[in-house]
Amino acid sequence: MLSFRKVLLTTAFALALPSVSMADETVDPRRDTYRQLELFGDVFDRIRANYVEEVSDEELIESAIQGMLSRLDPHSSYLTPDSFQDMRVQTRGEFGGLGIEVTMENGFVKVVSPIDDTPADRAGIQAGDFITHLDGDPVLGLTLQEAVDKMRGKVGSDLKITISREGQDPFDVTLQRDVIKVRSVRHRVENNVGYVRVSSFNEQTTPGLEKAVEEIKKELGDKMIGLVLDLRLNPGGLLTEAISVSDAFLNQGEIVSTRGRDNSNAQRFNARDGDLINGKPLVVLINSGSASASEIVAGALQDHRRAIIMGTKSFGKGSVQTIMPLLGNGAMRLTTSRYYTPSGRSIQAEGIVPDIIVEQSKLETLEPQSQRREADLRGALENKGGTNSTGEADGSETGEEEKTPQDYQLLRALDLINGINLYSVNANASN
Repeated sequence: MLSFRKVLLTTAFALALPSVSMADETVDPRRDTYRQLELFGDVFDRIRANYVEEVSDEELIESAIQGMLSRLDPHSSYLTPDSFQDMRVQTRGEFGGLGIEVTMENGFVKVVSPIDDTPADRAGIQAGDFITHLDGDPVLGLTLQEAVDKMRGKVGSDLKITISREGQDPFDVTLQRDVIKVRSVRHRVENNVGYVRVSSFNEQTTPGLEKAVEEIKKELGDKMIGLVLDLRLNPGGLLTEAISVSDAFLNQGEIVSTRGRDNSNAQRFNARDGDLINGKPLVVLINSGSASASEIVAGALQDHRRAIIMGTKSFGKGSVQTIMPLLGNGAMRLTTSRYYTPSGRSIQAEGIVPDIIVEQSKLETLEPQSQRREADLRGALENKGGTNSTGEADGSETGEEEKTPQDYQLLRALDLINGINLYSVNANASN
């Protein structure tokens, strides 16, 4: 206790004499770092010697690195060589495989659907087929990921799969692995409105978007009145793809900026001339599952007033992670900057607030109460100019069941585009 008081008195005395040089008393930051590394080494040795079960040095070091990164923020992490390879497959959007979307059911791999123009598709694999064996080895007992890993492999290599199909005896099919592109973009037509769903942002997203819009235009021609871009439950992906998708609908202006610790390294990304849908109405759907790259797209289109953002508030991940390869083929994912929308908004922990908030709801058709109409009144005048030759009131039921979309948010988006189009048509007619 005496020595501790002595230190305090010495410090107080030194502070009272500011004119005296204290250069010799300055603590070297490197010396403190070395002490912390010695502490790490001491803990490492004690775990190796005394932990209840034997743990390899590799496991301890990987855990230490993972702990160091994960304490920084929720998105920084260490990637083992296997997880780094999986991440590259996801972002590249292509791999050597068979071309089957699968799930697990009753311990067997069930085919959800074959991907168009892939080995599985060409071999006649059908949705609902069960894969029971891979190269003669039973699938039963494997996890879905283990089965998928076995189906993937070097392009050009063969794999024999055993198929169980309803109404047939099990049979073998030998498939040659090919380059499979992950389909992150799907599309369809809703009356005269194009619908494009983007589920992730990988290297195939922009080409997929361009192809989808081209096919929608080909199907609708001059009848196309607008587009719905669905980014709901899209967790994000590549920053470059978010910029490219935003650019697809913008002619000019900033798309996004990124700023790290050093503001002198800030980056700004701008749009180039060219709008895929030539200025037609665009509605972007988002929800709490829309994150990162999805928020970049929604924020850019919202700030430029190029699209109406509809749905619910997005996730709020406004940080950029850089993948840095490490020795041993692993890598670390490190948060290096924040991104900002064209107006300077940071989305971090705030998210994108839609222009029109629409909660997802379940639609239910209510049976109308029986009410009398004009046509039901005794002596009602006939509509001689009408086309209803049966004497029933115009607009009566035809016996066909009306199909109501169950996706309430999408229904509202389609209604909005139709409303904008109707307003434009009427405005042009009045002029």
